Amino acid sequence: MITKKEIFSVITISIVFGVIISLVETINLLLIATLISFLIISINLLAKKITAFYLDIDIETKIWEVKQFWVKRHHHFRKPVQMGIFIPLVLKFLSVGLINWMASLTFDASGKTYRAARRHGIYSFSEVTEEEMGWIAGAGIIVTLVFGAIGYMIGQETFAKLSIMYAFYNMFPLFDLDGSKIFFGSIPFWSTLAVITCLGVLSIIFIV
Repeated sequence: MITKKEIFSVITISIVFGVIISLVETINLLLIATLISFLIISINLLAKKITAFYLDIDIETKIWEVKQFWVKRHHHFRKPVQMGIFIPLVLKFLSVGLINWMASLTFDASGKTYRAARRHGIYSFSEVTEEEMGWIAGAGIIVTLVFGAIGYMIGQETFAKLSIMYAFYNMFPLFDLDGSKIFFGSIPFWSTLAVITCLGVLSIIFIV
């Protein structure tokens, strides 16, 4: 189930991506970039939701935020900083329009209360492991890449490019982003996805 808070987060980040991709050259271009971003993020989100469902895990997607600016507990901001909004805009400005940072969402996960009571022996605990978090995040990357490939085959090159770039930026093992969840869940899994994603990036640079 997708909550109102998740819908708000997805729409907000879609608009942010629409702004950095289109540079608001025209309203029409802004709307198209925002719509494509919304579609890509929604596909990624649904893939993670479905994977979490089969693992008996509840996840909630939210805008990436940072609460601490240093390692000690008292080194924290008064209010969480919405890095998912801040970073794409700043990097776009600092790179003179070259970088479209597209890793702005993360998710929290919790095991459903009946996980420990399941009889078929797959689970003997209710906590969510790092490996399971990695599989959920990885499912989003895989499905995003698959839809990007489908988009390219049916002639939707913009959708294909943005899908691959979305997967690429979300593979960075930074902070609480999907890349970190995959990396700490399984380094071999992360390495495999990283290679595939980089090949996808190379394909849109040299082939498309």
